[in-house]
Amino acid sequence: MNFDAFVKDIEDNNWCVFGTEVYENGVLTHSWGDTTESLHELYSATKTVESVAVGIAYDRGLIDFNKSILDYLPKENVEKLSESQTEVFKKVTIQRLLTMSVDGIPFRAEGDSWIDFALSSKIQNPDDKVFNYNNINVYLVGVALTEILGEDLGGFIEREIFKPLGITDYEYERGPEGYFYGASQMKLTVHDLSKIGLLLYNKGVYDGQRIVSEEYVDMATSIQQMNREGGYGYYIWKYRDGFSINGKWKQKCYVLPERGIIVTYLSHIEDDSHDLLDSMEKNILGITKE
Repeated sequence: MNFDAFVKDIEDNNWCVFGTEVYENGVLTHSWGDTTESLHELYSATKTVESVAVGIAYDRGLIDFNKSILDYLPKENVEKLSESQTEVFKKVTIQRLLTMSVDGIPFRAEGDSWIDFALSSKIQNPDDKVFNYNNINVYLVGVALTEILGEDLGGFIEREIFKPLGITDYEYERGPEGYFYGASQMKLTVHDLSKIGLLLYNKGVYDGQRIVSEEYVDMATSIQQMNREGGYGYYIWKYRDGFSINGKWKQKCYVLPERGIIVTYLSHIEDDSHDLLDSMEKNILGITKE
């Protein structure tokens, strides 16, 4: 491992990386930049935080992944649906929303009621499992969790996830109906995103305390739906022999349990380049491109 070479690449190329950390066998061994002071946008890495909340509800027997999303949404929204839309969404299970495998749902919601907008989606073949990455799925699951728990999901995450992880500084947003957004718009420090990675690396345990079950972590971090990137779990991406937490402008936490390595960085690089990833793989993981 050549952490200094990775940092040199960041500095020499003026990549907009706020900070980065490397853990070996669960211990922080390398750190550069602002990892503990400033909050930074996670974008879609927020989805993984909601996934942990889903796991806690699952562990408590509160949610059945094989049930339709309609079983968990507010009745006033479900009762507005036409007969045809009701029949379609009866086939849209929690499992399908967790794995992004419902074709026809738009990327993001619009208007004053994101629930109604989501339920108006034109899904032609609800039985077909097609990878369709979007923010609406996460919002709907978050609404379902709120209804199941009987409390605000944001507050639940603060108490059941952030508090035991020692995360005290954070920001997150809500949709127009007041529900936790879940798909994006959360801010954490680099170090605190690493804690989410460590929780998953340790199969649901952090600092000796079990937060979510090993059963759920195994499901969430394994391939549940194939895609061109190599596979997707429950709001968690497959990455080589491990998995990753991803945001759209290179907000990353790579977790490689077999190698005993976690690499986290928060950045803001608005392009599709792989230069930062290539440098990380070369210098941290020892992987070179042929």
